[in-house]
Amino acid sequence: MTVRWRPLDTGTVADWAELVNTLAKADGTEEYYQVEDLLEELTAVGFDPAQDSVACWQDGRLVGYGKLWISGNLGQDGRIAVRLEGGVHPDYRGQGLGRQILDRTEPRARQLAAERYPGTELWLGVNGGLEGASVRPLLEHRGYALARYFHQMERSLAGGLPSAADVRVQRYRPELAEALRLAHNDAFAEHWGSAPRTEQAWQEVVEARAFRPAYSFVGVAADGTVDAYVLAFYYVPGELYIALVGTRPRARGRGLARACLAASLRAAAVDGLAKADLSVDSENGSGAGRLYESMGFHRLRVRAVYRKLVPPLTG
Repeated sequence: MTVRWRPLDTGTVADWAELVNTLAKADGTEEYYQVEDLLEELTAVGFDPAQDSVACWQDGRLVGYGKLWISGNLGQDGRIAVRLEGGVHPDYRGQGLGRQILDRTEPRARQLAAERYPGTELWLGVNGGLEGASVRPLLEHRGYALARYFHQMERSLAGGLPSAADVRVQRYRPELAEALRLAHNDAFAEHWGSAPRTEQAWQEVVEARAFRPAYSFVGVAADGTVDAYVLAFYYVPGELYIALVGTRPRARGRGLARACLAASLRAAAVDGLAKADLSVDSENGSGAGRLYESMGFHRLRVRAVYRKLVPPLTG
């Protein structure tokens, strides 16, 4: 058996997509990606595939991968967050590959944090999958702890849609990008694990291949300030993915997010999409979960996030 470790690259992104989608099915997450979406990840600003990713090949087959992403700003607790991603093909689990992936990505995360934010503690965060996921014992053994649950929710677009008639709401336009970024940073300022989005990072969001302006709506005040928004994406045929929903604190309680979400669902239904999905923090303090339930979403599955606090590199 020939084993090779090397970074992810654009030449093998089709193999990476095949592995990611195999994991989505095998682990029950249904988080599917197209090749084009993963290509965007490889070319994202601030991400260096040669140093920030690793892939394991056995006998010419991609059987495991890992990558990391560092936040563009400190969190509200003054620490930096680094998200580790990865997975091992179901047929190759039990060989220690998951441990080896973390052995390679964790030191790089600390190095990168030290370069960009010297002397700053960092949170290492990893997707802990669904209940019973094989990665959880590995994470716990390495000092990670369960930090949060996220509810994956879904609703059909076949009927029973909420009314979308609201003069305060309009479809997203590119010229609103900066006003929308500022609204998002304000809306998520107190959210767990959140950090302000930089202009570059936000441009990658609204210029992504999967972003759908036609299904994304904003509530705009008279002075042009965005007060609420819904950003929608399209990854899986027939499915609308609601990626971000937010309302500035000053505008909460006016039904703006509800109106934006209703407009998004109706626009997608008109175009023949079958269903909509989203993910929400189970401890979201703004009542987002209740909002989604009131608009016909129901919980499908529960995903866990694990974290550990790591001291900064010294010397």
